[in-house]
Amino acid sequence: MIVELLAFVYDDRIQFHNVAQLHDDGDDGRLLQRVPEHVRTELNTGAQRRMRHPAGTELRFVPKEPVEVTLSVDPQEPARTSLVRVFWGPIQGYTTVEIGPEPTTIAVSPPQKIQQLDDDAIQALDYHPRVCRLLLPGEHRGGHVRYHGSRGDRRPPTDNELPEIRYLAYGTSITEGEAPAAEMLTYVNQTARRIGADPINLGSCGTAYCDRAMAEHIAARDDWDVATLSLSINMVGTFTVDEFRERAAAMIETIGSANPDCQIAPITIFPNARDVCVDHEEAELCEQFREALRSVVDASNHENVTLIEGPDLLDDIGGLTTDLVHPGDDAMIRIGESLADELDTLL
Repeated sequence: MIVELLAFVYDDRIQFHNVAQLHDDGDDGRLLQRVPEHVRTELNTGAQRRMRHPAGTELRFVPKEPVEVTLSVDPQEPARTSLVRVFWGPIQGYTTVEIGPEPTTIAVSPPQKIQQLDDDAIQALDYHPRVCRLLLPGEHRGGHVRYHGSRGDRRPPTDNELPEIRYLAYGTSITEGEAPAAEMLTYVNQTARRIGADPINLGSCGTAYCDRAMAEHIAARDDWDVATLSLSINMVGTFTVDEFRERAAAMIETIGSANPDCQIAPITIFPNARDVCVDHEEAELCEQFREALRSVVDASNHENVTLIEGPDLLDDIGGLTTDLVHPGDDAMIRIGESLADELDTLL
């Protein structure tokens, strides 16, 4: 029996975190999707593909003996391999497994020292270290992932083995995690770690267009306490300023009115090439988009909506990759530190 929740799916005695549906498309294995199929098909065409990239997706379980999990990368994907990292609660393991188009089995057993931790050390952690977490890469580091089954005595984690707070992030490839070396280095994960939250990543590379279906989906969820909406460098040059203002306002109104007890923080565009390159054709336009988002938040009558300035989170271009758009490891960590301070105040 499958029980579908919004932040995760329980199946096969595993919690599929940040997975809204294990989609059976008729091929071998089931695709991990970050939104349900009825939501995915209502998004713009590019976002429909991005919601099958497993950014921020994890397979979580507590093993009672050695456990084997079998995964593959959809062979139709340009990225034909993915690197899966094994964590035990918040403790990074040495195990990494490359999966490809052929089903690959990942074998895990609780490390000896993890089993010897004293109660005080365990109590200080947001995740219980007995929880095995298989972190799947998003963005360019991997394709769509299929689940083929698992073996071994295990159970899904309980609520008291996971963080109490949930942090949801919507945004562009910067949110999804384009450039950092590993999934745990995205600003979403870095922020969540610092505020003691479980992250829900709804980043959508190149396609964060404030779609109505995404706004309604986030609004309907009851599994998050604080959300950031990074709006949206993807829309600069694709939409007019007025179109952006209208779409951003609709998204913020939809989510804010449905979740009065949750905190919502729209984020203006992070520093990028448009801000620093000589004679960039979209230099003024980028700042106009920031000003449009400021005006939307100023006009909002929801007390739970608070603007955060992207240039305040990353106050220079140091740490960006050479496209001068995407934060690398250092910039992601800096954003995470700054954003955590902002969200701590809201929470």
